[in-house]
Amino acid sequence: MERHFEKQRQVRLIQVAYCGVMAALVAIATALVQIPVPATKGYLNFGDIMIFVGALVFGPLIGGFAGSVGSSISDVATGYAYFAPYTFLIKGIEGTLAGLISNRKNVRRDIIAVVFAGTEMVTGYFLAEFFPIQIGWTALAEVPVNIVQIAVGGLIGIPLASIIRKRLPEPWKTVK
Repeated sequence: MERHFEKQRQVRLIQVAYCGVMAALVAIATALVQIPVPATKGYLNFGDIMIFVGALVFGPLIGGFAGSVGSSISDVATGYAYFAPYTFLIKGIEGTLAGLISNRKNVRRDIIAVVFAGTEMVTGYFLAEFFPIQIGWTALAEVPVNIVQIAVGGLIGIPLASIIRKRLPEPWKTVK
C-alpha cells in the first residue's frame, strides 16, 4: 500500500514538472515568432505546436495548463496583454480538447484532436474579437491566419508528439 502512494506521489511530481516545462515551451514558441495582424491587433505565432505536443503526449491536464498559462504569459510579456484573458480560456480549452480526443496511440486520433481543438481556437478568437474586443466583422481578417497557425501546429506538432511518445521512459507514458 505504501508503495502505491509513493508511486502516485512520483507521478504527481512528474505531472507538475511537465506542466511547468510545457508552459515554458509554449510561451517561448509563442514569443519566438510573432507576425502582427494589424486589422485585429493580434498576431500569428507558433505556440500551437507546443500546445499540441503537450496535449498529444501528456494528455488534457498538461495540454490545457500549458496552453492557458504559456500562451497568456507570452501575451503579457510581448505587449498583447489585452488578449491574455481570452487567450487563457481559449488556449486552455484547445489544449484540454486535444488531450481528451487523442488516445496517445493513434495518429488519426491525433489529427482529429488537432482539427477539433483548432476549430475551437479559431472560433474562440473570432468571438472574442467580435464581441468583447468589439472590432466587429474585422475579426474575420484573423480567421485565415489562425487556420494557418493551427495547420502548422498540427503538421509539426503531431509528428513531434509521436516521436516523443516513443522515446519517453516507460513509467511516465501513462501520466494522465
